[in-house]
Amino acid sequence: MSPYGRRNSPRILIAGAGIGGLTTALSLHAAGLEDVLIVEACPNLRAVGAGINLQPAAVRELTELGLAPALEKAAVATARLEYHHRYGGLIWSEPRGRAAGYNWPQYSVHRADLQDILLTAVLDRLGPEALVTGDRLIRYEQDQHPERGRPPVRAYVADRPSPYTCDLLIGADGINSAVRATLYPHEGPPLGNGIRMWRGVTEGPAFLDGRTMVILGCNARVKAVAYPVTRPDESGRCLLNWVVESRTADGVGEEEARGADWDRAVPPEEVLTHIEGWRSDFLDLHAVIAAAPRIGRYPMIDRDPLPTWVDGRVVLLGDAAHPLYPTGSNGASQAVVDARVLAYELAHHGLAEALARYEADRLPQTAQLLAAHRRLEPDPVLRQVEALAPDGFHDIRHVLPEDGLDGLRSCTRRVTGVDATALNARTSWSVPV
Repeated sequence: MSPYGRRNSPRILIAGAGIGGLTTALSLHAAGLEDVLIVEACPNLRAVGAGINLQPAAVRELTELGLAPALEKAAVATARLEYHHRYGGLIWSEPRGRAAGYNWPQYSVHRADLQDILLTAVLDRLGPEALVTGDRLIRYEQDQHPERGRPPVRAYVADRPSPYTCDLLIGADGINSAVRATLYPHEGPPLGNGIRMWRGVTEGPAFLDGRTMVILGCNARVKAVAYPVTRPDESGRCLLNWVVESRTADGVGEEEARGADWDRAVPPEEVLTHIEGWRSDFLDLHAVIAAAPRIGRYPMIDRDPLPTWVDGRVVLLGDAAHPLYPTGSNGASQAVVDARVLAYELAHHGLAEALARYEADRLPQTAQLLAAHRRLEPDPVLRQVEALAPDGFHDIRHVLPEDGLDGLRSCTRRVTGVDATALNARTSWSVPV
């Protein structure tokens, strides 16, 4: 019997049970497309990862999927974004989320908590039979002229004798997507920019107001990002997500880009050497890193924009379609938006037109975001500050004139997407069923 076991057509197979894949399943179900199966390579969906941010555009979509109470309970509503030099001095501060005029908050949340929220909703709404784990998709084939009643797409899985069949295959299987590799077999590994990242989550004292993301230093030398992913407890402690970025002389090798050692932990000393001499009166970053229970090391990588995400009845979504550098805290958010737009179009149009409309909407927008992320905005301004005041300062007005900060004022919108007025005014992508 088909593993789908559902009543509606078309039969839809989603490769990948990450944030994009799970949100896609929920969006399709909410739009009345219930013949959905998710295939995930990991045998067990473990609580892994570190902190991520959900921009207001994504929070709106998850809210319209009925997940606002769970998000509010698990996440921190980020109120401010601040840039500091490596000795703690404030360069620029701006409001975020509701404080910036959006009708929805920006959330900082542990990736594992967000995935658990999405997975719980999928199992509750679609049923446990809608998810198969331990099946790693390796390629697909499709019939250009399928026989009547025969699904045109065959998705092959490692160590499985027969393929899954479907009317639509959605590749939400990440930056090293097998679906993308089938569509573009000569593309090669992801592209590195010579920056390595160390990241972890540490329990520690909340800093500033407990709802602020701070960015310290710049990519001319070393850059660090820190923000809370839980609210402070009675003792004033919370979980702090942190990232340290440093340029490396040896670049990023193919095996590293493909994720060969992404699960390998490294000692704190490997990170602390990059921020030697740093200081701040509001955050002891050295102590936070030293106390991390686990530290991972990753390359900063992405892929070039594609001419198309669609191949007949196959389509890409999320990191499989448009992996982004993390400089705009926007990768997961764009996958959520992808999912909602795709479900909306599939509910209103025939399959070919729906895929074309989805691509026409999302591919240009994400290509613009990818370009902005590659410019490492707002690092050009931060590098200017670093060059003019390498030993720090007490007042940014002594370093840059007022118009010198224009890049910081505008850059965050370029790397996070739609502005408040446009998002608040846009009609909903929810589909009345």
